[in-house]
Amino acid sequence: MQLDVVNSQNEKVGSLDLRDEVFGGRVNAALIWESVVHANAAQRRGTHATKNRALVSGSGKKPWKQKGTGRARVGEIRNPLWRKGGTVFGPQPRSYDYNLPRKVERGALRAALSQKLQDGVVTAVEALQVGEAKTKAAADLLRQLGATGRRTLLVDVQPDEKLVLAVRNLPGVALVASNRLSARELMQASHVVATRAAIERLQDVLG
Repeated sequence: MQLDVVNSQNEKVGSLDLRDEVFGGRVNAALIWESVVHANAAQRRGTHATKNRALVSGSGKKPWKQKGTGRARVGEIRNPLWRKGGTVFGPQPRSYDYNLPRKVERGALRAALSQKLQDGVVTAVEALQVGEAKTKAAADLLRQLGATGRRTLLVDVQPDEKLVLAVRNLPGVALVASNRLSARELMQASHVVATRAAIERLQDVLG
């Protein structure tokens, strides 16, 4: 498989050979699903909390004596059986992150890249650079490359500092380093623009 490489004016300047054993196989949707679920879980804030009987406000004094009143026995007004009492086994702050095998992560990334290549929404460029750190310069670059979709993902081995500043105010545009790329970011993107160096690095890592 070959992928055309263009410059910032969207003119072809070369081609890139993609190995079939890396990007030409069957797309494993199950691996992509596993990676996306893991990424979503890791991003959850997990700040939910309820008050148990130790945290809810109220006296700890026994309301009435244990026997002789004819009423049900009770130790304090904060007990979970009473209205406004504590919650039993309620949610507490925690992290939803968990470990996912490296083979699964790499397999999902390989499958997501293969899917985007099959869809024809991947543009390989010689370099991702702008002359000045201006939002207009980044918008003009993306317009030249035809990356005007709902969500554009830019991938480079080491993102240019000016480009990082230029794209941060563009809605729907994300810039990531190749070693930080995930399957979820790829599947969310409607157009992927990657440098030649980034694609070669990914091909070496995923091969």
